[in-house]
Formats: sequence, structure tokens, C-alpha cells
Amino acid sequence: MNAAVLHAFGEAPRFERFPDPVPGDEEAIVRVRAAGLHPIVRSLTGGDHYAGGGPLPAVPGVDCAGVLADGTRVYAAGSRPPYGTMAELTVVPAARCVRLPDEVDDATAAALCNPGVAAWIALSWRGRLRPGETVLVLGATGAAGQLTVQLARSLGAGRVVVAGRSRVALERLVELGADATIQLDQPDLVEAFAREVGPAGVDVVVDYVWGAPAEALIAALPRGSLDRPARPVRFVQVGTAAGPTITLHAAPLRGSGLELTGTGIGTTPPEVFVTALPELLARAARGELRVDAEPVPLAEVGTAWTREQGGRRLVLVP
Repeated sequence: MNAAVLHAFGEAPRFERFPDPVPGDEEAIVRVRAAGLHPIVRSLTGGDHYAGGGPLPAVPGVDCAGVLADGTRVYAAGSRPPYGTMAELTVVPAARCVRLPDEVDDATAAALCNPGVAAWIALSWRGRLRPGETVLVLGATGAAGQLTVQLARSLGAGRVVVAGRSRVALERLVELGADATIQLDQPDLVEAFAREVGPAGVDVVVDYVWGAPAEALIAALPRGSLDRPARPVRFVQVGTAAGPTITLHAAPLRGSGLELTGTGIGTTPPEVFVTALPELLARAARGELRVDAEPVPLAEVGTAWTREQGGRRLVLVP
């Protein structure tokens, strides 16, 4: 079969031939129609992700939209190494194939499900978002951030605040449901956060950037007092686009109601994914979720690998 093949961590994969997968017990062969070029795929192939590694050569890719042998259209994830999803064929546990609604095309499914599930887990499972609460999305201008804004509205958030670097992308987020925007590249970011958060604070933070912006937001959270306890802030860490570390002072943990947690590979029970995917796809089928998907031929994987995606998501098409 034709595939994107990784020969060395830190390099772009090459388009070439790779052996066809053979299914084992309780596995399914999926004929791939579209595979998302997600940030986690780049990170895993870069060799610096905590869940990375493994023998090479290998096919990258963590999920896809495709077709089973009986013609059923599915979203599939969890392929067995070395058979990732950026190929004509992949092999996955049969239980990890979810039927796709007719209203959701292949490119949309491949672009939406990975960041959408991450957003769903951050908001609903880790963040425990309740109707009427305030959500702040840190690093909201990428595909995952945009879906988080839409999901927050779909799940009943009362107010959604977004922070990012691109002014144009922030303006688009207002069209998608954001109530207020914060430009990250300004001189006094702590003051900007404090002004927008206000004395009332926020209930849930979904953070895709970490680094200096997360430090500034944590410093800006309102503090409680003896007669007015701080409002709990469920801060969910998802990505590290602005840096992998922060300096965390003790005062916010004691005085601001900060509850710091995160989501990622290995921290989410399988049943959460099982619940999230059908809910996510149903909302997409109803038009409640939009994602900017750009199909790219699999043969062009080398050039696609180095492209800036901005707020859209590239999907490789065999």
C-alpha cells in the first residue's frame, strides 16, 4: 500500500510503499479516506512526546475517517503500530470504530474528532462544566480552541472568554460564540486578564498554550478572603504551544481557588471516549460544530508536514 513512512524521529515522513496490515482477533481493516495532521501527530513523530517512541520505520497518524470491508463509513482511532492512519489501509481494534453520520463528510470527521474529543473531555469530564458557568479558553485561535468555544456554547456555558495572538482569528471566535477576547501579545497581560476576568472570576479554564500566558492568567485570578471564599477555578491543561513549563507560586493555590489538572494520552478512561464521540458527531451532524478542514493528497505529506495550519486542520487523503 501507499503510505507516509517515518524513518527517523524529528524528520518528515516520506511517501512510499509499506506492507499491508493483517488483522488479528477483534481487529478491523479500515480503508482510509482522510487522516488528520494533528499537532499530536507532529509531536509524536518529533520524538519529544511523553507517549512517543517505538520501532521504525512506521506509519504516523492517530485517527482517520474510512470505510470497513462491508462499506460502513467510520471514524477510527487506536491503530496498531507500526500501522498509523496516514496510509491507504490501517488496522484498529474493531471496538474503536464509530459509525459516521451521513451529514458529516470524511474530511470534516478527520479534522474534527481528535481536537473535538480533546475539547469535550476538557470541558465536560475534567472541567465539569455546568450550564451558566464562565469558560476561558487560553490559546483559542487554533482548530481545537475554536471547537472548544463552540462546544462550550453547546454545553450551556453562560459566558465564554477567549485569548489568542491572532486578532483576525479572535474576531472570528466572536462569530462562533465568544463573548470577549484577549490579545496575548500585549505588554501587561496580567492586567488584561484581571480586567476581563473581573472580581467574579471564571469557572473553567481550558489551556492549549501553557508557558508565559498561563502564568499571567494564574496571577490574575481573583483572591478570596476570610469573609468571601474564592470561587473555584477548574484549570484544565491540554497543550503546550507557548512552552512546556511555568513558574507556579504557592499563593494562587492557597488564595484563588485554583484546581489544576490536565488531559492527555493515558489519563482518560476508555469509557469517556466512548461517550464523547457519538455526542460530538451528533452535534456536528446538526451543524452545531464547524471546523475548517483542508484536504491534501497523501503524496504531498512532505510539504504538508511543515505548513502552518493556523485555525484550519490539514487532512491527508490517500
